[in-house]
Amino acid sequence: MLKNTKVVLFLSFLFAFTQVFAGAITPQPTPPTVAAKSYILMDYDSGRILAEKNADEKLPPASITKLMTSYVVSHELHAGNIHLDDEVLISEKAWRMQGSRSFMEVNTKVSLESLMRGMIVQSGNDAAVALAEHIAGSEETFAQMMNQYAQQLGMYNTNYMNATGLPDPDHYTTAHDIAILSAALIRDFPEHYEWYSEKEYTYNSITQHNRNKLLWRDNSVDGLKTGHTEEAGYCLAASAKRGDMRLISVVLGTRSENARAQETQKLLNYGFRFFETHQLYKTNTGIIDTKVWKGATDQLSLGLAKPLSVTVPRGQYDQLQATTNIQQPVIAPVKAGTVLGEVDIRLGDEVVAKQPLVALNDVEQGSWWRRLIDEIMLWIWG
Repeated sequence: MLKNTKVVLFLSFLFAFTQVFAGAITPQPTPPTVAAKSYILMDYDSGRILAEKNADEKLPPASITKLMTSYVVSHELHAGNIHLDDEVLISEKAWRMQGSRSFMEVNTKVSLESLMRGMIVQSGNDAAVALAEHIAGSEETFAQMMNQYAQQLGMYNTNYMNATGLPDPDHYTTAHDIAILSAALIRDFPEHYEWYSEKEYTYNSITQHNRNKLLWRDNSVDGLKTGHTEEAGYCLAASAKRGDMRLISVVLGTRSENARAQETQKLLNYGFRFFETHQLYKTNTGIIDTKVWKGATDQLSLGLAKPLSVTVPRGQYDQLQATTNIQQPVIAPVKAGTVLGEVDIRLGDEVVAKQPLVALNDVEQGSWWRRLIDEIMLWIWG
């Protein structure tokens, strides 16, 4: 009888623990037609994909490669291995690079910050190679670092052969992987992400404009990177923020410089018009308490190790439901951060987000008497 009561109580708890969050229903059209080989539209906070086509197809990224080059450089800066005022020697290899250039002179020394801005704003291949050589000794070794970071970020359909994006049959990525990388850049290195919004940069008395036309057309756009080769077509990874909502768009293989901007604008306008993003839970904030057996205390607060945001069709926020599923029994000792269950966020029958529930604090073992009593109770209840 007690065993059945325990199950009923647990199940009734599961279905009773729902939270409803308040919003007016907006019509929900299908995504716009986008003239690109591959594209993706992703919410930055929730990671939800709002529109995509061939998003996991391996394609040449051209100079969008430099997003990863700058990501590696930013990591090295953060680790203190290099500094923005480092003077970097321009090798003959860097000086001879074809394609877009920042016009660094061979055997001169250029500050690392100038190289970063030259690579990001001007898309300088010479700057990218100089950075790679400064950090890793050679571009080939630097490419290995790029691939290691790609794996860490979950970019499992990506392989880099160089720091520039110049054509190589074994150099490829996907729209989805680029979106993952773009989000990581914004999240991990906001102080360096600011360079992606610069409209022009002057080096060696030569001023070059950022090729991201949306920086002029849409004030909400603050990055990221363009790319173009004959093989890749015209590509653009872009991010825009309106209010508290940030979107990331990637288009690969469009027909022209203007087309990549137009197709990206379609995606961004669609996402901002027809979706909304909300943070439901903050980090280390208690969501629910659970019973702890054999502990110095008999209650433990559970929450999330990172914020939980959801993106839903505009006007459907009030239809969200949150359900917790907690592993039972919870027996002390328990360490903070231990995964003890999961919270699922549903919109109708669809799970739109989920995250592990973790212990928010330690619970030490209780006295021998407490442990004995709880052991007996657990045995009785089965």
